[in-house]
Amino acid sequence: MFRMPPEWAPHERTWMAWPGPNPTFDTPRRLAAAEAAWAEVAHAVRRFEPVTVVAGPGAAARARALLGPDIDVAERELDDAWMRDIGPTFVSDGRRLAAVDWTFNGWGAQEWARWEHDAKIAAHVADLAGVPVHPSPLVNEGGGLHVDGEGTVLLTETVQLGPERNPGWTRERVEAEVHARLGTTKAVWLPRGLTADYGRYGTRGHVDIVAAFAAPGVVVAHTQPDPAHPDHEPCARIVELLRAATDARGRRLDVVEVPAPTRLTEDGAWVDHSYINHYLCNGGVVLCAFDDPRDAEAAAVFRRLFPGREVVQVDARTVFAAGGGIHCVTQQQPLP
Repeated sequence: MFRMPPEWAPHERTWMAWPGPNPTFDTPRRLAAAEAAWAEVAHAVRRFEPVTVVAGPGAAARARALLGPDIDVAERELDDAWMRDIGPTFVSDGRRLAAVDWTFNGWGAQEWARWEHDAKIAAHVADLAGVPVHPSPLVNEGGGLHVDGEGTVLLTETVQLGPERNPGWTRERVEAEVHARLGTTKAVWLPRGLTADYGRYGTRGHVDIVAAFAAPGVVVAHTQPDPAHPDHEPCARIVELLRAATDARGRRLDVVEVPAPTRLTEDGAWVDHSYINHYLCNGGVVLCAFDDPRDAEAAAVFRRLFPGREVVQVDARTVFAAGGGIHCVTQQQPLP
């Protein structure tokens, strides 16, 4: 039986996608800023494990110049740069890997999104990795789920059950498909995501910015201490829901709250800056930073949770301005 290993399991490599001109990076200045930010994430991950970056044919030379010789670049047609969402979800049967290819429709067919090429990237990455593809009819993205490796998966009602993605699908049908693909047996549903994630470039509620497993039975959860921010009450309710939940083995979840950065708005809009959107790699934690007083507090929490790993913080403000975070631009390929 194939199952999705937890992110803290050993990796063979990390996959990323390179920014190119598109509606997300719609000016030369924004594109250059995104290239620099993606490159910084790639270099941070490369300290711990191999990295392959998929770049569009017109962008591959620029990617190689900024990434350097230690990071592999593969050329494939791309629409956007969020490998967590457009790439495959790797699963293992203990001897060999396979790649779950979720159906991708531009985060719910958003009017700005283009996905002609991105819908094929999971299969391209699987081919580059030399593993078979397991296609799924479920419209879903890698940022819309998180697993504990022992049968439990976190999902969000506004993602997998949203009419923009899966009209007519019941909760039971979604769970059956997710469990069949990931080898899970218990879904813990969050009602929604963060407020800014429902904006123009948002995902409509991805779980990986709200909550993530840090170990079996342990979940890190985003909280918003400031009651002036619209996420204050929803986050409190999500923490309460998680604390009342049990995992696939019947354990009550231990919830570790991670407060949001102190900045509430940017350019007059609410921000969804979150430390939950981190990435675990071999021996490391690549953690978002926001030039904020709470950066150090968040790093201390993750050092406590992962004492055997080095915590490296990368400024994620440019990535968040484009609609995601460090977890959103990375995708792990586990060892079998």
